[in-house]
Amino acid sequence: MYSFQSRVRYSETDTDAKLSLTGIMNYLQDCSTFQSESLGIGLDYMERSRKAWLLSSWQIVIGRRPKLGEEITVATWPYDFKGIYGMRNFVILDKDGNYLVRANSCWFMIDMETGKPMRVPPEDRIPYGTGENPLEMDYAPRKIALPQDMTAAGRTRVMKHQIDTNHHVNNAQYIEMARDVLPEEIEIGEIRAEYKKAARLGDEVDLRLARTGDGYIVSLRDTEGTVFANVELKRMKTGEDGRHVEDRNG
Repeated sequence: MYSFQSRVRYSETDTDAKLSLTGIMNYLQDCSTFQSESLGIGLDYMERSRKAWLLSSWQIVIGRRPKLGEEITVATWPYDFKGIYGMRNFVILDKDGNYLVRANSCWFMIDMETGKPMRVPPEDRIPYGTGENPLEMDYAPRKIALPQDMTAAGRTRVMKHQIDTNHHVNNAQYIEMARDVLPEEIEIGEIRAEYKKAARLGDEVDLRLARTGDGYIVSLRDTEGTVFANVELKRMKTGEDGRHVEDRNG
């Protein structure tokens, strides 16, 4: 397991002075990046090896978004490698060790020379170790089933600020594009994302929307209908008293 401590900054908050969805996803991505860098298999190593880890799917369950100035711990660990895939859990904890966020993710390795997925070689998995167990959470399927009837929700164009070091749209930016077309403001308690095709600078993104029983599904596509990503955003669960249900450690 790898972890680091932080404090929620104003620049990371949403309009309610709590850590934004993008802030949550950035912390998770940063944590796995920090682990790889600390093990000597980070960005420079991957660039020299002409390989890259790309995200296939997210499932992020939010018990509570931490407030401005709140002290948090972010942790991650890989728990399985199968063929081209690596499975990784994440958590964000408050200062007392209570779960604020739990997440599961599926990554795959790509050969940058051929552009094709490749099996994860021993030198890229052994440094992480294999002793950690999967996090206790309700695991959702990697694939998101799309409703048959989805309505047009607008179009947007990929801008420079949405591009990361892989020269693709950053994983978190798809979630923000999806949230921008929701017809109402909801407190989001779970994010699922299935990534299919990398969007690049200047690409036009067509958004399709459908309401579900507990939230919305948004499909982000190119102008010919090929899916960039499918995103599901679920409402925060509430208890009988109307308060948000928070997961606690132990």
